[in-house]
Amino acid sequence: MDVMSTPALPFDLAGIVAFVRVAEAGSFAEAARRAGSTTSAMSKAILRFERARGLRLFHRTTHSIALTEEGDRLLESGRDLMAGLDRFGDALSDVAAGRGSGRVRITAPASFARACILPALPDFLAANPGLEIEVKFRNELLDLAAESVDIALRTGALDGLPGHRAQKLLTFPWIACAAPAYLARGVPKTPADLATHDHVGFRNPATGQILTWRFADPRSRATLRFTPKPRHTFDDAHAAIGLTREGFGVGWGPAWLMGDDLREGRLVEVLRDWRVPEEPLWLLRSSHRQAPERTRRAMTFLASLPSNWRV
Repeated sequence: MDVMSTPALPFDLAGIVAFVRVAEAGSFAEAARRAGSTTSAMSKAILRFERARGLRLFHRTTHSIALTEEGDRLLESGRDLMAGLDRFGDALSDVAAGRGSGRVRITAPASFARACILPALPDFLAANPGLEIEVKFRNELLDLAAESVDIALRTGALDGLPGHRAQKLLTFPWIACAAPAYLARGVPKTPADLATHDHVGFRNPATGQILTWRFADPRSRATLRFTPKPRHTFDDAHAAIGLTREGFGVGWGPAWLMGDDLREGRLVEVLRDWRVPEEPLWLLRSSHRQAPERTRRAMTFLASLPSNWRV
């Protein structure tokens, strides 16, 4: 078929894209911010589409919007169309840049990035010379779309994180530990015994709060929370475990942060029978988007990392 004779599309593509973005963002202003556009442009695109098709997609008030019945019926098809456009854009990028080439932006908790990603990264990049990696050391979840982040790694529950596609990479235990020299003074048998010990604490830089330690009763499995009163506190988990390794008290953290120290005897786990159930580590991506080859390679790399921490 002669390309020049191909009929025009029977709908306003820009209007559909704007409609889906506003529906998912919950407001014109937020949709415009995520898209790097303006509220006026977003509103006009949807208004043109509504007038051209003789329908109404949103109920609008001064402070809120809600989908009409017509909008609700069209939303899922609009999402499918957006996903198809994303797949085409990713395929186009792969073809233009070379298969498996280009930049992948990752955000991960600083402690996980230092303990697990950085040591294995040189070999991965050597095997994938077309890839460029950007790693953001962040303990808080970023707006993936606004920050142009391809992959986010996060622990714990994902409540309050709509609009993301989650994949569980692994589960891991939290461990209480101390140096052998410190434990020569006495080993805690229950979490209550920790009250007579020195603690090395971690202060979450995102919240400013000292991390609460959690244990599970061996019989009832009820969760017990212990608020440490650390003599020494850090907002870097590596530093906290480092001082614990030097014998300055009991510390508590994720197993992947101290696996080598535990295996090689520099740290000893205490209260093992009181471990809480293992916690998931999640890989998050923006919803409704097929991962390009470069991102899939990075995802495979990240999934392979936590192979040596289990103790």
